[in-house]
Amino acid sequence: MRGRDEHVEDFTEFFTARFDTARRTAYALCGDWSEAEEIAQAAFVRVYARWSWARRNSASGYLRTTMTRLFLDARRRGRQLERPVAEPPDRPDVEPGGRDERRELIAALQRVPYRQRATLVLRFVQDLSVEQTAQALKCSTGTVKSQTARGLDALRRAYESAGRPQEAGIQ
Repeated sequence: MRGRDEHVEDFTEFFTARFDTARRTAYALCGDWSEAEEIAQAAFVRVYARWSWARRNSASGYLRTTMTRLFLDARRRGRQLERPVAEPPDRPDVEPGGRDERRELIAALQRVPYRQRATLVLRFVQDLSVEQTAQALKCSTGTVKSQTARGLDALRRAYESAGRPQEAGIQ
């Protein structure tokens, strides 16, 4: 069973090294820490199920694509990864150590249409190329370019409407 142990050990190292980054990326997509954690966890479950393949074929890229698709699929179906409860749980508005400016920018990002938001997060938070973003979203490079331009314009308008005109480098 040495092969199985190596499989689990490799995945554990991958999970440990990337979970926080994955959760922050998911938060940039959805704007809610609880949902971000659910998206990240669900993505890691899917990556684990295909770990042998993912490890050989860029596990980080597979994780990023899986998280983005989980987010977009939930939005397309008009649902989120939420469960109704009698009382909402206590949760911070921002990640510990966050700044008000960052909170305003994240709030503005949440007002950008979900497909454009996913494009912006992949391009600027994950620093992917146009081609890599197109591959992750299963669309053309032209679509990525137009979604990026529209998304930046929507983000700029949302941020300005919050009273923070172009101070954070959104030009």
